[in-house]
Amino acid sequence: MKKILSLCAFALVLISCQETTTSKADFKTGYIDTSILLEKYNKFTDANEKFKVKSEEMGRPIQAKAQQLEAEMANFQRAAQVNGEAWAQQKYGELQQRQQALLAEREQILGKIDGEAGKLKDSLVKEVKKYIENYGKKEGYDYIFTTSEMSVNVIYAKESYNLTEKILKKLNEEYKATAEKK
Repeated sequence: MKKILSLCAFALVLISCQETTTSKADFKTGYIDTSILLEKYNKFTDANEKFKVKSEEMGRPIQAKAQQLEAEMANFQRAAQVNGEAWAQQKYGELQQRQQALLAEREQILGKIDGEAGKLKDSLVKEVKKYIENYGKKEGYDYIFTTSEMSVNVIYAKESYNLTEKILKKLNEEYKATAEKK
């Protein structure tokens, strides 16, 4: 009886140890350096350039107001000597209020710029992730990992597993084709 139970337990162990998934020979994996992808993908660089121009345009009115305030402050120092202390205190208070309002407006515009930049980057990252997911499915990959300077998920991999340049080339080709259609 003990021998039969031992044989059944041994058979159960053997059966549970059998590989039921793909063998190592069929296993296909790769990785992408997202730092390089973000740096060299033309759609990212074009979007960054467009956004830089837009943020400069958004900041121009604040710069003009700041320059005007600086000029008024320079004039204030000369006029304070002529107009007396009471006038100088009143005018200084007004200039400080305008400076505080200008700083608040500047912070609001910077917040808006940061928000728009975040949305743009998020949408582009989602688009690239979806592309990589579809690429992996189409090419039969089991896993595609990411690595970058800031977040290292792959500490070592053979260079032959690096898909960055392949995917970057395909992304740039597709982006160029869609940009030419527009």
